[in-house]
Order: sequence, then C-alpha cells, then structure tokens
Amino acid sequence: MASEDKKPEVAPEGGDNPLQARAATALSYIPRKFGELKTFLSEVRSELRRVTWPPKTEVYPTTIVVIVTTIIFGVLLYSVDVLFSKGLAALLKQV
Repeated sequence: MASEDKKPEVAPEGGDNPLQARAATALSYIPRKFGELKTFLSEVRSELRRVTWPPKTEVYPTTIVVIVTTIIFGVLLYSVDVLFSKGLAALLKQV
C-alpha cells in the first residue's frame, strides 16, 4: 500500500525548529573548516619538504636578470606611453 511505502521523516538537528537546525549547521561549519585548514597546512608542509631548492649561486644571477629586465621594460613602456600621449595631444591640437 502507498501509506506503508513512506519512510518516516528524520527530524533535523534542533528538533522541529528550522532556526535551531540552521544554527547547529552554522556552528558545525567553523570547526569543520579549521580541520580542513589543518589538513591543508600539513599537506603543504609535507610538499615543501620534497621541493628541491636551487642553490644561492644560481638564484642570485637569475634575480639580477629579472630586475634588469623589469627596469628595461618599464622604461620602454614609459617611453611608448609618453610618445603616444604627445602624439595624441599634437593630433588633437590640429583638430
């Protein structure tokens, strides 16, 4: 029969009050997230132990190359910006 097929409804935490059920769910959220954070940080720590770090003799020249390249491109982009600004200003003065 149809009435026999129905499963009994399970009451949510907090009884029949939906506000209490939502509060219980919200309160369990924070400890669960702290547990996930702890797991994540322990996995990060174990991964960092397996990293092969380059020696300082290799890092120093590479860092210098990155800094010099950044300065060169910064000056280049600044120059292009100034040229376009002056060109656009001259073009607008003619109109």
